[in-house]
Amino acid sequence: MGQLTSKSASDAAESNTVPGIRFTSHGDPPPPHSSPRTDPGDSGPNLQIPGTGGGDSERQEMRRSSIYSTIDMVPKLDFYAGSLSPRHVRPSLETLRRPTPFDDGVWVNNSELSIPDVLETEGTEPPAGQKAPVRFGWVVGVMVRCMLNIWGVILFLRLSWITSEAGILLTCVIILLSVVITSVTALSVSAIATNGRVNSGGAYFMISRTLGPEMGGPIGVVFSFANALACALNTVGFAEVIRDLLQEFGLGMVDAENDVRIIGVITVSFLLLISLAGMEWEAKAQILFFVILLISFANYFVGTLIPPDEEKRSKGIFGYRGEIFSDNLMSKYTNGNDFFAVFAIFFPSAIGILSGVNISGDLKDPATAIPKGTLGAIFLTTLSYLGICVTIGSVVVREASGNVTDVLLGNSTDGCKGVACQLGWNFTDCMDAVGADGCQYGLAHSPKVLGQVSGFNYLITAGVFAASLSSALGFLVSAPKVFQCLCRDNIYPYIGFFAKGYGKNDEPLRAYLLCYVIAIAFILIAQLNIIAALISNFFLCSYALINFSCFHASITNSPGWRPSFHYYSKWTALVGAMISVGLMFAFSWRVAVATVCIILFLFAYVAYNKPQVNWGTSLQAGRYNIALSYSVALSRVEDHVKNFRPQCLVLTGPPNQRPALVDFVGAFTKHISLMICGDVLMASEGQSRVATETDGMVKWLNKRKVRSFYTPFDSDSLRGGTRQLMQAAGLGKLKPNTLVLGFKTGWREASEESLVDYVNTIYDTFDSNHCVILLRMMDGLDVSDHFGYEVNQCFVPDNPDQTDPSITTTQEATGDATGERMSSQQVRTAFQNNQGKKTIDVYWISDDGGLTLLVPYLLTRRKNWGQSKVRVFILGDEQNMEEGRQEMISLLKRFRLDFHDVIVMTDSERTPQPKNLKRFEDIVAPYRLNEEQQDGASESELKTLCPLKISDKEMEALRTKSNTKVRLNEIIRRNSEHAALVLVSLPVPQTDCPMSLYMAWLEALTSGLHCPVVLIRGNQQNVLTFYCQ
Repeated sequence: MGQLTSKSASDAAESNTVPGIRFTSHGDPPPPHSSPRTDPGDSGPNLQIPGTGGGDSERQEMRRSSIYSTIDMVPKLDFYAGSLSPRHVRPSLETLRRPTPFDDGVWVNNSELSIPDVLETEGTEPPAGQKAPVRFGWVVGVMVRCMLNIWGVILFLRLSWITSEAGILLTCVIILLSVVITSVTALSVSAIATNGRVNSGGAYFMISRTLGPEMGGPIGVVFSFANALACALNTVGFAEVIRDLLQEFGLGMVDAENDVRIIGVITVSFLLLISLAGMEWEAKAQILFFVILLISFANYFVGTLIPPDEEKRSKGIFGYRGEIFSDNLMSKYTNGNDFFAVFAIFFPSAIGILSGVNISGDLKDPATAIPKGTLGAIFLTTLSYLGICVTIGSVVVREASGNVTDVLLGNSTDGCKGVACQLGWNFTDCMDAVGADGCQYGLAHSPKVLGQVSGFNYLITAGVFAASLSSALGFLVSAPKVFQCLCRDNIYPYIGFFAKGYGKNDEPLRAYLLCYVIAIAFILIAQLNIIAALISNFFLCSYALINFSCFHASITNSPGWRPSFHYYSKWTALVGAMISVGLMFAFSWRVAVATVCIILFLFAYVAYNKPQVNWGTSLQAGRYNIALSYSVALSRVEDHVKNFRPQCLVLTGPPNQRPALVDFVGAFTKHISLMICGDVLMASEGQSRVATETDGMVKWLNKRKVRSFYTPFDSDSLRGGTRQLMQAAGLGKLKPNTLVLGFKTGWREASEESLVDYVNTIYDTFDSNHCVILLRMMDGLDVSDHFGYEVNQCFVPDNPDQTDPSITTTQEATGDATGERMSSQQVRTAFQNNQGKKTIDVYWISDDGGLTLLVPYLLTRRKNWGQSKVRVFILGDEQNMEEGRQEMISLLKRFRLDFHDVIVMTDSERTPQPKNLKRFEDIVAPYRLNEEQQDGASESELKTLCPLKISDKEMEALRTKSNTKVRLNEIIRRNSEHAALVLVSLPVPQTDCPMSLYMAWLEALTSGLHCPVVLIRGNQQNVLTFYCQ
């Protein structure tokens, strides 16, 4: 882009420019202290923000800067709307902090980006020639849709029978109890829907984004399946009505049951074609059905006021009568039915409240439409259900023959049964008969009572058609929409095929076909009551989780839980969840158990696979609250030796470069204590750990199944960084008490500064009263050469030319991202192998409080080390060898460590072999400060200039200690040649011990062994006890 300038002050004002300065589009931003405002009298070239030219008003609005800097943007909605897929990018702190180079008054910038670019914006107009997606408001999109689904086949074909079985009173209770559940659920849905933008996916989207994929995934599968069943339910209801009409005219096809199957398959195929035509045609069809339903309701209520003729009376219809109302008021169950069996059949009529939620992606404003439309639909449909229940129970008797000759002659009612006797009719014969000779009319027997009562029967039939078809069509649309969202989240395998969308509304055509197949499978059952019982459990399970989602999100007190809908309560949500679960088992405990088993199976699959998603769920907020609460509570608990845990700060550098060190510490801290991988970054080298690399380290630890924190820290030296990490890392009582680091194998080739830094790190740890553990692998710890890692200058590679032949590289396919690449590069170490019956040899030379014994004990609790035998070596003399051994066995028994093999070393004071002494002398020779090297300088001056040098006086004073280390190494090599792991008490140096000599001691103690060697030292405080208090 070339240099952009304007030619007049008016142009400058119009294009949001600043007079007096000009810059190229590749220029650096102006300094933070510069102001975009100037005096009107200023003249000269004008500054224009790049990309604001060309008359693009939206782009100018986007690029409006604050008064602090021309690139420091004012608050803008688009910056926050892009949290999932960024559309606008605000300038970073690095950009704002960047200095401003000027060249002849022209501001030049060669940086990558100085001002945020405008990417794809939400709500931009579609390309020319392409229609905009269809979006619905709260009336058509939610309220009408919910009302149509609630006014389903149950209303017209089963409500009269339910009134006969449960009575008017309990039927109203059933209706109101359903309303309580649906209303509480609607309030919870409204709260969740107004807590941020709701995309397509309905109930699944809400639950998964609130409770996480573990709970959202199972409910997405079950809820999609339940919607497909609901489509089958309403289709079967429609088919039953068509079959009855055909039979009235003698047009049956095969038999009663198969006719339902044939009609149902044809009907759902027709509904599929409407769905495939798109949401616009589906919405038009729903409006038509809604108008028909309103007409049929008006027809019914008018019919209840029309005086019945003889034919209607023979069918049990007598108009409003107090006798009929009193008789139908209480329950009268038949065929083994009870309250919950009837409730289970009715409840599917209440499942339509989520119809608007399920197409949330097709709503103009889901946050407004869902609460208003759902609650409005519940209120209006409740009035209609209660009205029909009371009126039908006041107009129609339970049983009638339909025979106009059953008029009661005279005033005698002897032998007459039922309330009809008081109205001049005798239906006793049909009431006593069984089968085909029994009563065929009345509330208990005729599903077409509403049509018989109405003014014009066929308008009710049209209402049945509209109710069943609209509900079936609504569920046929809802199920694929929910399932498509589930497929796109890649939570379960082999379903991604159904995620593809087509057309301007992203229609899930493949999911439509899947729902169609499922619906046909259940239509072939052709039993309305069986399907209704299955649906009730599935939807109750969904309602329970929706309510629990709202409750859980509320109690976590997450700052991100800020629903704009305030008319809800977390406690009513919890009660709603509990009632839903209770009703699941009350309806059918077998189906409820099966539903729970399906949910648990799907939950276990997702929990095991741990999908890589981050939706900011309430479970994450809950974990934070629990961790914070327990951390604060733990800070008030006094330390006790019985609860001691080795809380380790492990100087791994980048953990993936020293996997053996990570695996060793992880083996005895996993599920037991704290582990922090510390990475000290040399500030002098200009190193920095960017966020992607830090995330990559955490992913690497998680993929390796190591329970550890990763903490990078900038410092001038390893010593300074370690000291600050020991002081600052952790929280409350969750702070490191043990420093773990690798042995500096190449210490003799290391620079003096690096070696001094390393040894002082150990010295500082002792001085701060912390435990110290050093791990030495004979072939080194660093594996950076395997993958070409950048070397951290704080951790000089151990023998970089050597690689551990026991380490097996298992590099997997890597992605483009740095974090994915790091996490995929895994190597197998000795600590991950099964050690079988090899030994763990512990050389407990000095009593350090018991840490030397505690660590191997914790290792043996791991599966890979469970069969290993721990041998304890102690110092002693030949005269008291057995006594010392028994005393140690007794001590170990009291410690309950299950270590029984104790070996007393009686030859530790012998003189080492000459060749080993010679090897030790060769190690320290480069650091000896001989008299001829002093050249008149005092020893203290030379020690200051060369801190690693060892004077002859110091060497002689520490000769005995040096020989002891060499001799102990001989004993270790002799006894532990085939050991899996060797642990040796780490010597504590006195303050006047030369650093190089101390490193020579550590070298002498650990050399010549082919297994990992651990030098370990507690802080001289008890970590083991045999007391109960």
